[in-house]
Amino acid sequence: MEIPLYTNDIPNEIPGPDEEVTTVQGGKERISNIRKPTLTVYLPPKDKANGTAVIICPGGGYAIVAASHEGYDVAKKFNEQGIAAFVLKYRLPNVKTSTKPEIAPLQDAQQALLLVRERANEWNIDPAKVGIMGFSAGGHVASTAGTHFQQSYIENTKNTNLRPDFMLLIYPVISGNADIAHQGSFVNLLGKDASPEKIKKYSNEYQVTLQTPPTFLVHASDDNGVKSENSIVFYQALLRNNVPAEMHLYQNGGHGFGLINNTTKDIWFERCLNWLSSNDFVPETFTSQK
Repeated sequence: MEIPLYTNDIPNEIPGPDEEVTTVQGGKERISNIRKPTLTVYLPPKDKANGTAVIICPGGGYAIVAASHEGYDVAKKFNEQGIAAFVLKYRLPNVKTSTKPEIAPLQDAQQALLLVRERANEWNIDPAKVGIMGFSAGGHVASTAGTHFQQSYIENTKNTNLRPDFMLLIYPVISGNADIAHQGSFVNLLGKDASPEKIKKYSNEYQVTLQTPPTFLVHASDDNGVKSENSIVFYQALLRNNVPAEMHLYQNGGHGFGLINNTTKDIWFERCLNWLSSNDFVPETFTSQK
């Protein structure tokens, strides 16, 4: 079930034609030119639901949204475990569609958190167990939501909690530091001439505080798309601030492997479920993915 993210006006929208394009490459769905953000709802059977929810932000370098292997496929896996999942089709930074393109993805992440919490009863969700997940640049969307929640970038008349209860970051874009940054994502988000102050503001390893949500991280050491140092510097910042954190670095796997890293027999999704269980976000038992 796909629903509009906003029932009223989309914040900072510049009116214009809807030019959204969906393509499939190698069996993977890619969406570009997103003007109308949506949330695709995946609910587990009521008799299996445990009340936990995850909002999933697919990657795509802030140029596209890799909706299937980093979105829908993952949501279905969570449903098998009794976890509600919501795939966020967020707006990509674009001066043609938004007067404030750099905050459009963050606004959409905050709106997703607001929507899931405000409809928690309807969807059989515990509003204190709503997390956010992101792959690649979607990991930047998710980590921004988890480190910039003190300010509401959307209309929030009920003062709904916009802090994720946990973060799951899979080969995430984190840092604008020139040595490790995924420059394409940062240029697409902030433009080519962004000031050092603005780059630092969106380098989320610098934004971690004692209030940052518990975080689970996965990366491959040989990732030549988004360097594994992105996860490492974020993990180090979490440790410095005494935020519960767990990180899994695989020797191989490259970038964009989605649910399955074919270079190892290990299944990171099971590690993720174990971590959620050990932090009391899901019950102790889960179904093996093998």
